[in-house]
Amino acid sequence: MAGEPGPGQEDDLRLANSLRAGDVIALTEVYDTYAPFLYDYCHGLLRDRVEAAGALRNIVIQAREHIDRLTEPDRLRGWLYAIARKECMRRRDSPNRHTGQEAPEADDDLTDEQLARREERRLLAHSALAALNGRQREAIDLSVRHELDEVDLSGIFGMPLEETLALVEKSREDLGAALHAALIAQNHWKECPSVSALTESWPLSPQAATSLVRHVASCPVCGERETPPLQTDRLLSVLPIAAIPGDLRLDVLTAATAEDRSANRRAIAAWTEPFDEYGWPLPYEPSPARSRDRSPRRRGPLIAAVAVAVGAVVLLVGAMSWLGGDDTGAAAGGPVTGGSGSPGGESSDPDPSPSGLDPSVTSPSPTASKSPSKSPSPSKTPSKTPSKTPPPPDRPEPPRAGRLSVQGCSMGNGQDSCVIRITAVGGPVNWRVTGTSGPVAAGGAGRLEAGQVGGVRVSRDSGLCLGRQSGSVTVSPGGTASVSYWC
Repeated sequence: MAGEPGPGQEDDLRLANSLRAGDVIALTEVYDTYAPFLYDYCHGLLRDRVEAAGALRNIVIQAREHIDRLTEPDRLRGWLYAIARKECMRRRDSPNRHTGQEAPEADDDLTDEQLARREERRLLAHSALAALNGRQREAIDLSVRHELDEVDLSGIFGMPLEETLALVEKSREDLGAALHAALIAQNHWKECPSVSALTESWPLSPQAATSLVRHVASCPVCGERETPPLQTDRLLSVLPIAAIPGDLRLDVLTAATAEDRSANRRAIAAWTEPFDEYGWPLPYEPSPARSRDRSPRRRGPLIAAVAVAVGAVVLLVGAMSWLGGDDTGAAAGGPVTGGSGSPGGESSDPDPSPSGLDPSVTSPSPTASKSPSKSPSPSKTPSKTPSKTPPPPDRPEPPRAGRLSVQGCSMGNGQDSCVIRITAVGGPVNWRVTGTSGPVAAGGAGRLEAGQVGGVRVSRDSGLCLGRQSGSVTVSPGGTASVSYWC
């Protein structure tokens, strides 16, 4: 991560050559060197610790099986991220993916005051990143937090280098504008009614962040405001890092080296194919059944195929009726379906966390579907009693509502506002500020998913003030948060 020493290209070259030679100890070193970073990246894409752990295991296996393909061994680290992205996109496209268990944050030895400052800076970072699209957030995350260069990003995204350079430059420009707007909202929100209306809840939603950037660019009052310079790496350094499970190391290395799992490793390695001429995996492409609704170019052929299938069924039913068949359902042989899949693959705008998220070649599917019979035959003994209507499928239970944890805040000397921290615990929560007491003011409403942290900005009374002042803000359904300040 940014601010931490990362492996250099000499280490990449040495480890890649050792892997090619079949050195098992080198595989252990590869895990110890890269696994924490790859796990955090996978967790950012998948938002689930179980999926991230499974992805990391497959990445290590795929890297060992395909290391001979890499023509530039000094690019091992970027190549591993390309494998990781393809594996994560494949998992995101699965209708059976595990969801809802995010990994805990890596521990930091910080005081309560440092944690409070970091939380406020973190809300600012999320508000600025919310104005970017998914691909921009991922490019910023990879180039800043994971310290990968544009050549690596070109291989990871499967884009020409010129387009990658343009993407990174535009992402940095847009993040700078979004950060400027977020700082204005944080420090000068009282001076512009439009900004105040857009920033009732904190961090900003993508819609509010985008509207805020547009407003600041066109508002004569906000346009004159100057904000303190803030380096991008310092801004993103406060974002949470997913803690890699301590017991994952043995599981991954065993799966990658055990002799009795060689067949399983070959199957997992096949998911990474195909590769380009430099040995980098081509971006993930959803299987045809799942990409049918996404690709406009397949719309015409698909409609034509459906029409032919419907025509064939009509002719078959008509023929059976002419022959005297009295059970058209049995004569038709049942519906012929093409299979369906969850459209949960790559999204242009994933959640506001700095993870991102265009495939070009179909990857092998782990399971093959059986093709329907070409010539369905009518039932020999049609039933005289109508078949019972099958019971409706079980509907999935809606997610259980969570509760809201509320934490108060205090304003230092010279500050006229602070942010109450609210956290959804045990499930999603729809929250709203329902009242205040004392010389403070606050408002806002929103929704937090399970484990998501938000904030409510509280301002102090601008009237005469002597000594310590205190008040409270009631947030439903969480409770009451205390607010204090000195003047």
